[in-house]
Amino acid sequence: MTSPANHYFIITEKPEYFTHIKPGHICYIPEQRYKRQSSYSKLTVFFLTTSTCLDYDIERKCLSDLSVKSAELLLALPDEAERLTWFREAAALHTALGLTSGTVVMVQVGEEELRGTIRYIGRLTKSQNPLSATFFGIELQGADRGKGDSDGCHRHETLFSCARNCGVFVPFSRVRPVVPSSLSPSVPEPQPRGQELSSGDRVTYFTSSISGHGMVVDVLETEGKQFVRISTDMDENGKTGGEVKVPLECVMKGEVPAEAEGMDLDGPPEEQNQDDLYTGLSVNSVVEVTLAKGNAYGIIRWIGNLAEKEQIFAGLELEEDRGVSDGTFKSRRLFTCPPKRALFVKLISCRPDSRFQSLSANHSEKMLKLDDTESVDEMELSSVKLDTVPPISTEQVNEILIGQMKGIQGHCNSCYMDAALFSLFSCSSVLDSMLFKSTAPRDAPIQKTLLRDIVNPLRSKGFVEGKHIMKLRQQLQKQGYSRSFTTDEKDPEEFLMVIMHHILSLEPLLKLSAGGEVQDSYCYQIFLDQNHSLVLPTVQQLLEHSFHGAGLKLAEVPSCLILQMPRFGKKFKMFEKIIPSLELDITDLLSEGSLQCMLCGTVAEVQCTDCFKDPVFSQTGFKVFCRTCSSQVHCHPQRQSHQPSALEVPKGFLGRLPPQALTRDKLELFAVLCIETSHYVSFIKHGPGSEDWIFFDSMADREGETDGFNIPEVRSCPEVGTYLEMSPTELARQVPRDMKGVAKRLFCDAYMYLYQSTSMCIYR
Repeated sequence: MTSPANHYFIITEKPEYFTHIKPGHICYIPEQRYKRQSSYSKLTVFFLTTSTCLDYDIERKCLSDLSVKSAELLLALPDEAERLTWFREAAALHTALGLTSGTVVMVQVGEEELRGTIRYIGRLTKSQNPLSATFFGIELQGADRGKGDSDGCHRHETLFSCARNCGVFVPFSRVRPVVPSSLSPSVPEPQPRGQELSSGDRVTYFTSSISGHGMVVDVLETEGKQFVRISTDMDENGKTGGEVKVPLECVMKGEVPAEAEGMDLDGPPEEQNQDDLYTGLSVNSVVEVTLAKGNAYGIIRWIGNLAEKEQIFAGLELEEDRGVSDGTFKSRRLFTCPPKRALFVKLISCRPDSRFQSLSANHSEKMLKLDDTESVDEMELSSVKLDTVPPISTEQVNEILIGQMKGIQGHCNSCYMDAALFSLFSCSSVLDSMLFKSTAPRDAPIQKTLLRDIVNPLRSKGFVEGKHIMKLRQQLQKQGYSRSFTTDEKDPEEFLMVIMHHILSLEPLLKLSAGGEVQDSYCYQIFLDQNHSLVLPTVQQLLEHSFHGAGLKLAEVPSCLILQMPRFGKKFKMFEKIIPSLELDITDLLSEGSLQCMLCGTVAEVQCTDCFKDPVFSQTGFKVFCRTCSSQVHCHPQRQSHQPSALEVPKGFLGRLPPQALTRDKLELFAVLCIETSHYVSFIKHGPGSEDWIFFDSMADREGETDGFNIPEVRSCPEVGTYLEMSPTELARQVPRDMKGVAKRLFCDAYMYLYQSTSMCIYR
């Protein structure tokens, strides 16, 4: 039992006269005694981690203060030396103090690091000491389910509920949040040695004269510089190429598709000044070149040296059949593309695709002036006035948004960020407050990029260039929130957590009430009991069943509700289809306020949890009744074993207000993020009509790919409304692959639903 009347310490130096007391022991002194001994050189303390009840006089220099919460965390570590080590890891301990139930974490189990969600934080056993050790109960998720050793019970006491072998209990030292905690210092993570290369990895390497493929033998460090020793592939004569030692920056993990037959260009490529060689063009850049028959457009798929050529060349995959091969050069494969689409030209002959530049030329010209001085006056951002652009209205959608090269341009695994930002800001203002709230000086540039370079152009021009998204990713990476923001695909919730919580310190969107305690959260992951009877659920049903199973209520109406669907990772889906609920009635989910009887609509007085499993009620809302209806329902022989429980009815409601006087709290759907084969897209509900749906794909020209600049597209999808008007029976009969347009992706691939309170939108 935690006692606030004690002062706690950890021994950091071995006391002179007590050989059995080691550094790492935790002790305490009653607060009153501590005040009396405030001027003493020694303190009379009791020890928590020894079997004796004696007190000892310990010199102050051997003691370091501990907060109650820190002491409880450290008590979970049985070894004194380990305890002292983690005490000195102040940042890690501080991060652990900020962990809450519902946080997605990585947990060390044996030699493996598994992904899970915190479900419990507290003691495992009762203690006679003033403090008990704090452990974390983790429910393993996705592919790691079944790798635990518990179902949430410890010594016959249920601390949380999960499937068999899907739970573990561990100390804080074995837990780390997937998203770095805002409580810990934002120090950039150290770069992994050798790009996380290890012996046996296939790589592509570049030298001054050649490029090639091989296998990593070792990663070395010489005079502070990293090198990779590579066993090269066989040469043209079938002999092994031996070994090469290449600087780390000249090695790319995986094989860059690599070689093109002799090519006769229709005309000489346009030469540019040598100073333009390094203007930001790289593999996956969208470029154009001038040929004899006019401009050709394509994507850089390879950069390097060609045999007997001194200049650096680029291998392009063209949009049209104007090339000479399928990605080979003199029988050497450099990349793979359709026949007659590959063309090799000097890199200095390439320039950025002007079609993208022209879309926002005026905007870019204005922004360039600010970009040139950005490094000088970033600390003066507060003095720069940023205009407010309202979200795109239903009447403006066709004019501003619909078409190709609209929306946010995808680049290098950015689809999760593109879809999330488009969903949040294109046609809704519910979270606009975070664009203007005061923030720390170190994070102000990120907020400015989000508003000035992404949200405002999206709403005014209907298009955001990929370079602005990359700039945001670079800023996030530079601030230490993840070392792979510029390269790797991530989950939308991870990105949103970083932006809303760690960067802009936005107040939590959700306040969840559980067992009388209120928990803060930014999004809610729907979990269902294995005994549910849902087959073709609506979002309303999923939310109600999840809240009921977890014993949760909403402490207040949220301005924005972000719901993650019951699926694990990108592959496993619990339901073949989910029906979008255009309105989400949360009245019965609120911890305060009256409930309505699900049968007659009068004030509810009884709740029956057993009715959740009853097939008659499985497709309806919360199982609450007035006493009259409850007695009638439970007269049925199959329900006589049910055990209804009384509800707390607010004073003044019972028997006084007619059903129509009870107001309902509802949220409206404004966006859905979907994922299929590792590619995120989004749907936007922008108006009241059934046809008011649009579909956004940041990489529409290469659906499913996650690298390279692409042509984004926004299209109208009125077919969604057609399916929403169907009955559940009729919708269940629809074969996904035969559904019209993009409707299949909405109903079958939903990953995240976004709802808003219309009364809390800035523009309405």
